[in-house]
Amino acid sequence: MTSSPPWDLYRSFLAVMRNGTLTAAAARLGMSQPSLGRHVDALEAALGMALFTRSRHGLTPTAQALELLPHAEAMAAAAEALARAASGETEGTTGSVRLSASEIMGLEALPPMLASFRRRHPGVTLELSLTNRVEDLLRRDADIAIRHLRPRQEALVARRIGEVAIGLFAHRSYVALHGAPESQEELLSHALIGWDREVGVAAEAIADFPLGHEDFRIRCDSHPGQLAALRAGLGIGACQIPIAARDPDLLPVLADRFRLPLEIWLCVHEDLRASRRIRLLMDHLAEGLSAYVAR
Repeated sequence: MTSSPPWDLYRSFLAVMRNGTLTAAAARLGMSQPSLGRHVDALEAALGMALFTRSRHGLTPTAQALELLPHAEAMAAAAEALARAASGETEGTTGSVRLSASEIMGLEALPPMLASFRRRHPGVTLELSLTNRVEDLLRRDADIAIRHLRPRQEALVARRIGEVAIGLFAHRSYVALHGAPESQEELLSHALIGWDREVGVAAEAIADFPLGHEDFRIRCDSHPGQLAALRAGLGIGACQIPIAARDPDLLPVLADRFRLPLEIWLCVHEDLRASRRIRLLMDHLAEGLSAYVAR
């Protein structure tokens, strides 16, 4: 091999590794599947090794591909850091910022904050990644993340906003039909809304108030899905108190027994603090989220 393969070949390889298929990787990169396939073939030829085994089920990474992966990720992080460093201050308040947050925060809490930010800074494009997975800021999956656990990575700068309380609620229509429980024993006889396959945070509420999978009559791993079921009167479920407070038809249940504090942290990679648009959004979110948890 007389020269190193160009970065775009490694970028295509990394997209296939992250997305699992040529189709998904091509969509992610905005290119055609045949073009992406040619990139993979060209990289294999340049390196003189097979990176994937082909079958009717798709592509399976070889041992060589798995060994190459962390180096390709380091190249991607360096390339993105270089691009952001070059544009962060010179663009002023233009450019894009990718924000990661949980589904429930992204749908119920953030929209008013982001709308007011856009009114102040219309030149900033916001990219929202709403997922309950913890996205990797070190790998630049996002620029800013709103998390509910303190991050452990040393390269991240984290700002603790505070705690938002989670309580149990039922829709007025449900209470009219079934009444409201006055004890834990009565609660377990009601239709409870909770997780299906992924254990939710409300399951870890307090030691003397355990809720197990079999206690839930309505099961859904999507938090917005649980909230929709709660609002429809399907049963009793957990909800962030500031969200429930906006709906007069959601009535608190066992408020003196069930109250779960949920931490809120704002996180950013230390290399991105120099970007003006990221600082602006960080400060704006810190102000908005502080007001949110104070309700």
